[in-house]
Amino acid sequence: MRFFSQSFLYDDSWSIVTLAFFLRYPNPYASHVVSCDVISRDLTPSGSLVTTRLILKKGTMPRWFPKGIVSRAESWVVEESEVDPYGKVVKCVTKNLDHVKIMQVEESVQFAQTTDGKTLQHTEARVFSRFGWGLTKKIENHGLSKFKANMQRSREGVSLILTLLRQSRLQPMTLG
Repeated sequence: MRFFSQSFLYDDSWSIVTLAFFLRYPNPYASHVVSCDVISRDLTPSGSLVTTRLILKKGTMPRWFPKGIVSRAESWVVEESEVDPYGKVVKCVTKNLDHVKIMQVEESVQFAQTTDGKTLQHTEARVFSRFGWGLTKKIENHGLSKFKANMQRSREGVSLILTLLRQSRLQPMTLG
């Protein structure tokens, strides 16, 4: 298993970063995302919003990976999130639903408001393989490397959406 952890501080408020996070697809930095659909959305008794989304991502197999084992380099990913508007915290967990014996990637992200009104993002990822054939470590290292690169692009995508929000192109409407 490979583990990765990183934190990033956004200068923007929690509510705007949270909005940008949920609006991040589509964007030019996420060309690997084919589709993103809301499967369910519910309010908990405590007032948190719980959402499940199904995301289809495409990619390429590394040249060294044995041919014919994976018929398509696409993967369905489930994203489960909880938005606590009172505690100003978003928790989100994603994991792939297919190709799990070859490689399973589990990511957890948390956005929390800081005392100075900024937003702290903390991300953890676990990449593990049960493939065997002496390729387990190579697969895990490849998965971790791809995750790190995609995480940077994801942050660039969220930053793009934040810029659009600041420019009022996607200004949220306030009620009341």
